[in-house]
Amino acid sequence: MDWITHEEDVWFEFRGNSPHQLVPGRFYKGTVDGYADFGVFVDLASNVTGLLHRSELDRRLESLDWEPGDEVFVQVKNVRDNGNIDLGWSIRQSDSEFRGARIHDPDGDADGQPVETESESGGSATVKTRPKTGKTTKPAGASTSSETTDSESDSEPEQEAEPEPEPEPEQDAASESESESDAGDEDRAPTAGDVVDDIAANGESEQEAEPEPESESEPEQDAESDAEQEVETDADAESDDAEVERVTLDSIDDRVGDVIRVEGEIASVRQTGGPTVFELRDETAIADCAAFVEAGVRAYPEVEVGDYVRIDGEVERRRGELQIETEELTILDGDEADTVSQRLADALSDEARPDAVAPLAAHEPVAAVGKSLLDAAEAIRRAVLESRPIVVRHTATADGYVAGAAVERAVLPLIREEHPRDDAEYHYFTRRPLEEAVYGMDAATNDVTRMLEDRDRHDEKLPLVLLLGAGSTAESLDGLGLLGVYGSERVVVDAAPADDEVAEEVDVLVNPAREGADARDLSVGALASTLSVAVNDDVRDDVSHLPAVSYWENCPQQYLDLAESHGFDADRVRELREAVALEAYYQSYQDKRELIADLLFDADEGLAGHVSEQFRIKLEAEIETAQANLERREVGAISAAVLDSDAYSHRFDFPPTGLLVDELHRRTREGDAFVTVALGMDELYLRATGDLDFRAVVESAAEKAPAAGLAAAGIREGRIEFLTGARDEALEAVLDAAAEQF
Repeated sequence: MDWITHEEDVWFEFRGNSPHQLVPGRFYKGTVDGYADFGVFVDLASNVTGLLHRSELDRRLESLDWEPGDEVFVQVKNVRDNGNIDLGWSIRQSDSEFRGARIHDPDGDADGQPVETESESGGSATVKTRPKTGKTTKPAGASTSSETTDSESDSEPEQEAEPEPEPEPEQDAASESESESDAGDEDRAPTAGDVVDDIAANGESEQEAEPEPESESEPEQDAESDAEQEVETDADAESDDAEVERVTLDSIDDRVGDVIRVEGEIASVRQTGGPTVFELRDETAIADCAAFVEAGVRAYPEVEVGDYVRIDGEVERRRGELQIETEELTILDGDEADTVSQRLADALSDEARPDAVAPLAAHEPVAAVGKSLLDAAEAIRRAVLESRPIVVRHTATADGYVAGAAVERAVLPLIREEHPRDDAEYHYFTRRPLEEAVYGMDAATNDVTRMLEDRDRHDEKLPLVLLLGAGSTAESLDGLGLLGVYGSERVVVDAAPADDEVAEEVDVLVNPAREGADARDLSVGALASTLSVAVNDDVRDDVSHLPAVSYWENCPQQYLDLAESHGFDADRVRELREAVALEAYYQSYQDKRELIADLLFDADEGLAGHVSEQFRIKLEAEIETAQANLERREVGAISAAVLDSDAYSHRFDFPPTGLLVDELHRRTREGDAFVTVALGMDELYLRATGDLDFRAVVESAAEKAPAAGLAAAGIREGRIEFLTGARDEALEAVLDAAAEQF
């Protein structure tokens, strides 16, 4: 039989030295060079490296188990004019899954020759051109017509085929013509057709060497035997079905090697280069169930995420992880599906909602939001139990990172406990810092694009989006609304007052001002730390110092005492705050999960001290320059300090303008009526000693300078935008409007 009919059935070993020698469409063996945020670099030869972009993968980049140095197979999709190589994913990741292998040597004599590999005896052997055969477990319903034949042939002793004597060569006109044609083509490079013909010829010669099967005798007797065997098989199947016991997933650790029955909901489906892996959730746990038809082919394509199913299979342990080898999978409906659904719902309700919130320290605004904290904690825990990803959005500030790290610390152990996969915590939990506290259309579009891609490519459920210290003002309504269109659950936690419109838009809002509490001395980090212990009380000792770390000034004494009791004195708390603030600035769009965890939880004092020192050096240099160039003004009843931040600060280096104006205000303010302004090219930052109604300031200033295009760009950051050509008018209008409020 001709096993190879397309060049795509062959992989190539590239021995060239230029990307432009590659042939698009071919599969090549390469070596993993390294990872980037956007994909994997694969070396095809020395100085010839291509990019396998994350969009080409059939799984999440984070779950790819390739390591640098691993040999992998990829397809060359395109070679650009500048030499960049676009690679495509190959579901075949072993020699045996291809039907041949050839050398691609553009400038050498070996081009088109079979690839030689080391044989067991130590010599070289040509890579086999026929697929490896063997026993495979197929899902229920797959064809098994060859099973009887296989079993019969297995029972007979193997016989080696005797080679037939070679016939004497015959010369005729046709063969002479072929010889002349072959001689004429001797010097040309082999084509894909040549590769196919060569391997096909090898396949035919292999077949000729195989013995002819013995003719069947006594067909009537065989038919009777088959009928008897079929009856026995049916009886055995009924007996096996009766013996299979339904168990819960939390008990399979003790049942390795047993055939069991489990029922539950399909939480996710992922297709590997081998089996299809169904993640099954029942009322007790989650487990992977592997079903194999053939390499890279989707088993049970009718099964979707959210289906209630019954699975029979054998419990195995692979690479240290438990897995059920699926022998039969049945989609449940009607009463059976309702029974499983109710069983899961009852268990979920019991497990998801915490009994109560025990605050880290007594604090009136935290106590005021006890019920909404329970609601938020239940939403987070339910998402974990339902195998829904959690996306956390927080500001790229020290306070924001502390808040995000506190929740992360609580959720990751729950994910590890719930999901058997080693990479589950990266799959089901993501932090994405925001440049400011507004959850606008840019951020929402990013989140929606990712979640829809994950849903369509990886069968993931839509995520829970948790906003910490962000998304609570009307400026975020467009972004929140976009999430709502797709039915993604939205939870907002903020210490600053939230707008009424946001309360109506989101699913859960944790906000002390909504409960009538004065939260001016509450940070987002302190509030989120309390939320974290409501989610998982086991992390209470881990996060007890975080509230103190989140305050730049005026930290409530109870949080300082709490940190002190856990070994964090005032100097160490300051170092942690400064270190996180510096790292929050660099690569601000990255979560920096491991680095932030090292700083806040796991590392010794040396790391925080080193980073904190860099923070102080950079900040002091900028403050010194700023103070030397401050313009002092008296406007009505207020005193003002104005810094031209475009002229007297490094706009694209640390510290960011918001942090710079915060520190400048703390050092220069005088009395109860003082404002500090950092004036940029088309925006300004405003800080005040008293309570300013920021929106009222912007509205009043816009009336005073209607041509300046004044607009509130960030309520929490005190950032106002204006037209570049009306810079002076905008500044005067804002100062006048602020003076009116005092």
